[in-house]
Amino acid sequence: MPRANPLFVCRVCGGETLKWQGQCPHYGEWNSLSPAASGRRPAIAAAASALHDAPPPEAARFSTGHTELDRVIGGGMVPGSVLLLGGDPGIGKSTLLLQVAAAVAAGGRGVVYASGEESVTQVALRARRLGLAGDGLVAAAETDLDAILGLAREREARLLVVDSIQTVQLPSVAASPGGVTQLRECTAQLVRFAKTGDVAVMIVGHVTKEGAIAGPRVLEHLVDTVLYFESDTGSRFRIVRATKNRFGAVNELAFFAMSDQGLKEVRNPSAIFLARAPEAAPGSIVLVTRDGGRPLLVELQALVDRMRHGTPRRIAQGLDVNRLAMLLAVLSRHAGLSLQEHDVFANVVGGLEIAETAWDLPALIALASSLRDQVLPSSLVAFGEVGLTGEVRPVAYGEERLREAQKQGFRTAVVPRDNVPRKPVEGLEIRGVARVSEALEAAFRKPG
Repeated sequence: MPRANPLFVCRVCGGETLKWQGQCPHYGEWNSLSPAASGRRPAIAAAASALHDAPPPEAARFSTGHTELDRVIGGGMVPGSVLLLGGDPGIGKSTLLLQVAAAVAAGGRGVVYASGEESVTQVALRARRLGLAGDGLVAAAETDLDAILGLAREREARLLVVDSIQTVQLPSVAASPGGVTQLRECTAQLVRFAKTGDVAVMIVGHVTKEGAIAGPRVLEHLVDTVLYFESDTGSRFRIVRATKNRFGAVNELAFFAMSDQGLKEVRNPSAIFLARAPEAAPGSIVLVTRDGGRPLLVELQALVDRMRHGTPRRIAQGLDVNRLAMLLAVLSRHAGLSLQEHDVFANVVGGLEIAETAWDLPALIALASSLRDQVLPSSLVAFGEVGLTGEVRPVAYGEERLREAQKQGFRTAVVPRDNVPRKPVEGLEIRGVARVSEALEAAFRKPG
């Protein structure tokens, strides 16, 4: 019989090679190769069933206790799913998951909260501070993943929270906690535990200074859902964004406000961004943008000031500064408003980053308002994309944006002509425009 070739495995990265070498050819680590376990495991028939016989995941979903979070992950937690939550230190990851764990436990499901960063006493103190009952919630200060999974099986947990994946380890893996191998193997073990036991698993992941979840990118490929916590510096508002979701839409947003009693849901996020000054000022306009699956009304501010010295400055917060420079050229060429001798500043109130092009038209109107020192009507909203030839192009979900503006009490809207709905929106005067010059005229025209 032919002799089986030996196989060597790197204990750091898990890479395989047919001959021993002093350095791992995959990861570059020295003296990390060791013989793989001899023998071949017998093949085991995988459980299979027809797709039409499998129950839909919506039938088994359970609520996290937060309507906003349920909407972001597709309608609630799916048994057997694995969710990875990342965010900056102190942003509220542990607070949110402890609130979720307490709410699920209060609904009669067994929950295990495993913390590798806090003692049980510290977790209990935080729960009392947040006013959480904690009935049915089991907390453990443990970093041994085998012990954590054993506790979850013993308690017949339906939800397992691991805070955080960088602190846990498998004793069988010869690597330190937080290392590449430990992160990959621990996450894979959690995924296997979730799928075989129909247990929902929520994992906290640390982030790097670049804002990505620390560790190999395979972590995000292994899990079912990836959520990121975002917040503007100094703001009490938090945004949870879904960047991957096998059971729902991606790029959905959930809004929370941090308080003494933990994270509170913000059901009307437009109210966050519409806290305008009591007196209207030139350069301020309300934009109807769309982030995730919902329309949002945000205030866009522009300031035009005569250049004092050197090269004119172009500074934008929450907007693409290169696109702003392009819009200034359009404003000069097609509206006769030259800003080449002015400093230009643009800002989105509330710290929101706008990635779509619907802010083009409101930005031009706000710049013209600041340059002319003329106040825009407080009941005016706008949205639309602007082309290099001065045309105003339509954007997606125009009617939905208009209805959101009408719901928030606005009475006039300047929009692309192709976004004007066939049926009028009650209580909202819609002014469709096709060119930049028409848009400026329509924005400064009095209602009526």
